[in-house]
Amino acid sequence: MTKRVVVGMSGGVDSAVAAALLKEQDYDVIGVTLNLAPKLDDEENSAREDACCTLSAVEDARRVADRLGIPYYVLNMRDLFNERVIKHFVSEYRRGRTPNPCIRCNDHVKFGSVLLRSAAMDCDLVATGHYARAGYDENSGRYYIRRAVDQRKDQSYVLYPLTQNELSRTMFPLGEMTKDQTREKARALGLPVANKVESQDICFIPSRDYKQFLVQVAPDLAKPGYFVDLAGQIVGEHQGIAFFTIGQRRGIGVQSSEPWYVVDLDAERNLVVVGPSSALYHRRLRATDANYVGLAPNVGPVHCQARVRYRMDSAAGVLIPIDDSSFEFEFDEPQRAITPGQAVVCYDGEIVLAGGAIERRISPEADQIEQAKELAVV
Repeated sequence: MTKRVVVGMSGGVDSAVAAALLKEQDYDVIGVTLNLAPKLDDEENSAREDACCTLSAVEDARRVADRLGIPYYVLNMRDLFNERVIKHFVSEYRRGRTPNPCIRCNDHVKFGSVLLRSAAMDCDLVATGHYARAGYDENSGRYYIRRAVDQRKDQSYVLYPLTQNELSRTMFPLGEMTKDQTREKARALGLPVANKVESQDICFIPSRDYKQFLVQVAPDLAKPGYFVDLAGQIVGEHQGIAFFTIGQRRGIGVQSSEPWYVVDLDAERNLVVVGPSSALYHRRLRATDANYVGLAPNVGPVHCQARVRYRMDSAAGVLIPIDDSSFEFEFDEPQRAITPGQAVVCYDGEIVLAGGAIERRISPEADQIEQAKELAVV
């Protein structure tokens, strides 16, 4: 029997080609676009070509569906997206953390909710235009996520929250292709989005200015406080901890004999801790909200590699499971700007082993930063 698959269509070239490839493989394809974005007062921003979830993106996806001859629907998930992604984004900044909304969206909206909706369409599978590969390992009895062939476009880092049940029903048709091949395929098929620019930045902030967005939706985040150094001395004033992230140098405006960077944020006392570049390096971290993907929970310690940012090379170390929802990772060499709220994703070569949200750094340097906050008199 022909299997039916729901393809998430963002209005871009990647999801368009994903749908086309599956149709060529004789799947019964249904295209859906998730209406996620909040209503915008600025029509110029809402029509931005490189933004997803907008009216123009819906129209582009509809045109592709017409070209491919597949059914197409728009699913209204604004309320879910606002509750699970946008509110979380704001609350994380309020806590002095730096969130990754794309990971949150994949976890709570794009896969989980679409898989639930797919049952109503009598669909077996869900597919997206992500650059990654999924499969099943008979030896471990687990479904896995694998890096894409195109390492420049690999998106395995943002897919780590996918559960075993979700992976068993998920397809990534572009995993074996490069971006150039995707565009060539789109041109060969005459798809109207073949040359469309890629989406950039955070989809629900079309102005590209996250600080402006935070002030609009949560004015209380613009709360002045103090910069303190590693001795706990006040060295300046800031306009809100939400406007800073660990590793940041620009915007500090504090006079010093050497460059200073943001090394920590204290939401409770409204402090931005600054220090030299050396204070940004830590070897060990604790991660929570963990998902074990290619590795069964509590199996370890495991020598592998990890990334603490989307755009970085993997670094070697040891994954140390704590329980089903948390682990620690100790790098062989200290890593720069390990940031609470961001994700740490662990790999065995190309296979995603586990991932989680960085909760805190564990190191003598981190202890020194905590002492500085305790010494600060504000």
